[in-house]
Amino acid sequence: MSDFSNELMNAIMDALSAHSTMSKQALDSDKERGELKDILLGPGKLYEALHEQGSACL
Repeated sequence: MSDFSNELMNAIMDALSAHSTMSKQALDSDKERGELKDILLGPGKLYEALHEQGSACL
């Protein structure tokens, strides 16, 4: 179980690092922010789907 706990901690730290890197890229680049906006509001309507799921949980 100790190996699993260590691997879980490593995975969490890797995810934090990746999210920090992506956030920094988006903060530093108009292009990156525009692409992120396109993903959230584009044809897949990700924002609307997530908003609807969040409303259903209330």
